[in-house]
Amino acid sequence: MSEHINRHRRRFLGTAATSIAAASLGVIRPARAQSSKTQQAGVAPTKPGSHTSLGPIKQIDAGLLNVGYADVGRADAPAVILLHGWPYDIHSYVDVAPALASAGYRAIVPYLRGYGTTRFLSSETFRNAQQSAVALDIIALMDALQIKKAVVAGFDWGSRTAAVLAALWPERCKALVVVSGYLVTNLKANLQPLPPAAELGWWYQYYFSTERGALGYTKNRHDFNKLIWRNGSPKWDFDDATFDRTARSFDNPDHVSIVIHNYRWRLSLAKGEPRYDALEEKLSQAPVITVPAITIASDFDGAAVDGKAYANKFSGKYSHRILNGIGHNVPQEAPDAFAKAVVEVDGYTT
Repeated sequence: MSEHINRHRRRFLGTAATSIAAASLGVIRPARAQSSKTQQAGVAPTKPGSHTSLGPIKQIDAGLLNVGYADVGRADAPAVILLHGWPYDIHSYVDVAPALASAGYRAIVPYLRGYGTTRFLSSETFRNAQQSAVALDIIALMDALQIKKAVVAGFDWGSRTAAVLAALWPERCKALVVVSGYLVTNLKANLQPLPPAAELGWWYQYYFSTERGALGYTKNRHDFNKLIWRNGSPKWDFDDATFDRTARSFDNPDHVSIVIHNYRWRLSLAKGEPRYDALEEKLSQAPVITVPAITIASDFDGAAVDGKAYANKFSGKYSHRILNGIGHNVPQEAPDAFAKAVVEVDGYTT
């Protein structure tokens, strides 16, 4: 059953990513050539699973949240903010963050709202997971930590959040590394149906659209998320200890509410908040990202692996990476390649 689902998921990613990008981005053009200038020598070789901890977790009030975050490297070093996705957490960067610290960076790895030790400051705050609200969490965190500008990198929800931050607040984003390209949500485009095989790839999204799905996720989130891990990364032989370190972050009291709202909002089945309407209107125009960027694709991206569908959404210095044999959790499965991409894109700014 797992392989059946994953086969259709990969087919979906190729079909859906290409069709959605073509519809919402306009004319597709080839990806630009990779830069010959790299600074990868500063990153020590990093093997997956070299570390099991990011060290003590710090807490800080930032915007609507008290954010839990790992802080790896010198406090006065150039900042890199590393953003996880669903159903993952900060441990996706358990090997990347130390590698970046050894290369002279300060790696900030926050739990997103609804994960780990991050908590809402008020019980009255709407548990909102629309893209602009999550991106503003990162701006608030940067303000709280007095970080004016940082390299921002992410995958899954983290890719979307990083891209939104770069699109709306380029003055805060020095450079960008994102897995699976330009993931800014277009609510109107998301209302259009895809071919049946492609729709199957989003089975969990439709499951979450029902009350049965919300109840099922509440009761079975551990096994549910392990299934997502296996389907998204079929060649990654992770052990129970690796998954369980991350699974603890799903015990956050707001986790289910945040996950369910995120997927329902994307399908226009749940409303966002009026305070974010102006930001969402800007994002609905699919703004071009002007900061230097590297996009990374893996087996998870199917036919869209070449990056052509979204290359024209990056107008600054840009290059594209393809990681064969790697699944969705790129920073944890291929930490060396991810860390080197961060260092290289930082070099694009000089």
